[in-house]
Amino acid sequence: MTPVRAEQALPFAAFAQWRGASRLWQGQTLLTEQHLVFAQLCAAGVRVPMGTGVSLMALRHPVQAVLEARTLAAASGHPFTAVFGPGGRAFQRGTLGAPYPSPLTATREYLAVVRALLTRGEAELSGTYFSYHGSLPRLPGPPVLLGVGVLRPGMARLAGEIADVALTWLTPPAYLRDVLLPALREAAAQAGRSVPRVVSVVPTVLAGAHRDVTTLLADSSPHLEAPHYRDMLRRAGVPLGNTVREAVRAARTAGALAAGEPEEIDETLAAYFRAGADEVVVNCAGVAARLGPTAALQDLDALFSRNGW
Repeated sequence: MTPVRAEQALPFAAFAQWRGASRLWQGQTLLTEQHLVFAQLCAAGVRVPMGTGVSLMALRHPVQAVLEARTLAAASGHPFTAVFGPGGRAFQRGTLGAPYPSPLTATREYLAVVRALLTRGEAELSGTYFSYHGSLPRLPGPPVLLGVGVLRPGMARLAGEIADVALTWLTPPAYLRDVLLPALREAAAQAGRSVPRVVSVVPTVLAGAHRDVTTLLADSSPHLEAPHYRDMLRRAGVPLGNTVREAVRAARTAGALAAGEPEEIDETLAAYFRAGADEVVVNCAGVAARLGPTAALQDLDALFSRNGW
């Protein structure tokens, strides 16, 4: 479920505030604009740490991205985490007329403009895909944390060079530990900077009467049909099969999806922390989409109550 009005998002923001969650996250959708939803929450007086992940680069110039992110940091009174990525080739083709010949170069240029404006307030950068020559007036407020969506080692190395946050989605814990984190750490060391925080988004479904867990996970994870996600999962050794349900079962077995009884979910989420994640995002979008937001909030409450989060 994607919130359209503030009152649809408010219960989740209030839950994050009440439970003391690290952050309230929202991904990119083509139904509503995620920054505007967060702005509505701030206007309603519910101000919690927030993050967007992953905002697709083709939809906003880096200057606009900076304006949106620092506006929400100032409005919420908390550091705002802005995570960007190029999206899939089909989306790039649909918005730009053709895919980026080099998504990695496009992302590097985009992040370079954003980083320069956030740190110095000005940028003098000419790129193949993104450029900016100019400055922005200073806006006092909490910082903006710059993030990049990471699925494969090349983007992990880029995150290590320039980002504050590396955000993963559907990456099995073993793949995070053995493939992504070494690349992230190596690049950070070469750049002489701290290793970015690792945030892993995990689609989550609590078992219950009359619930088809596989269907709910599929609703949470449409990315399982996207070529770049399937490539990452194959690299991780996940046998995806020929149908969405087969892919869901295989991803669940690999730990990329959390589902079942509370004990099973606890173990899956704990595996991410053991693998090196600093923050795990419990994503109950599939439950909300099919069973409604109340069901998703009940699942979140059960999991948070159980773990004392």
